[in-house]
Amino acid sequence: MRLFKAKSYPYRTLMSIDQDVEAYPYLRHPNGDKRMYCVSPIHGRSYLIKQNDKGRFVISKGNGLSYTQFSLLNTKEMGDDTWGILLRKDAIRDFTLGNEVASLGIKTNKMEYVLELDHEIQLTTGHVLKPVLLQYNVECPYRISDAPFMDASQIWKQVMKWGKNSDNRYEDAYLIAATVLIRNLRILHDNEILHNAIHMQNYTWALELLDFELACSPSHPYDMADDQRHVKDLFHREIIQTYEIINYIACILQESIDFKKVDNLFKDFGFDLSIY
Repeated sequence: MRLFKAKSYPYRTLMSIDQDVEAYPYLRHPNGDKRMYCVSPIHGRSYLIKQNDKGRFVISKGNGLSYTQFSLLNTKEMGDDTWGILLRKDAIRDFTLGNEVASLGIKTNKMEYVLELDHEIQLTTGHVLKPVLLQYNVECPYRISDAPFMDASQIWKQVMKWGKNSDNRYEDAYLIAATVLIRNLRILHDNEILHNAIHMQNYTWALELLDFELACSPSHPYDMADDQRHVKDLFHREIIQTYEIINYIACILQESIDFKKVDNLFKDFGFDLSIY
């Protein structure tokens, strides 16, 4: 976990769940008097701010790059999409779709704010933007993909919680995770929700599904421009992406994966891999 200095800016609230929760309008700044932490080199623009009084971890997204001496980089292939920042429309989509998914009973991050900072940044595209931050809290700040940067004790601390209050009938931890992940996918697809970014970086070790900025649903469809940015006909691909996460978890936990059991579990939830 690496410490970064940050500066606090005036802001306005674009979206919120509870305005009694403290907001953290921070941007990475070499001479800032605030602190934020990057839990691994994989987290390019998301930072751990603090652990709240309920033991959950407050995360802020869009606060600047956690690598290079520059806090943002624009490679120009996607217009104003810039490494280190979060575009306003993407922050709002993340917040909105995340709450919709949570309402269906899927374990996710708990949204707090979308904040627009009173600070202008000049992009190499020639456009001037005000940074927008997404603030939320999670049970575990580490993603599945962070495993190489974690101690085994940190991983197993989370894994040992998986069986609590669970109706699973499996002994192997990877199968407990598989049940949760495949059930999540069933719920998403039954409600015609495409997450569009299911991979190891978007699940925490508490099995919380994160990052909904590329998602769409019947109530929050893509507009024409988003259709071009994010290909939406990818529902079937999410089956394979979910399998990849299960396989990765088994490998990290040094458990021998039984593909027949996993295939049958997919089939139990209506995903018959034999048709592919």
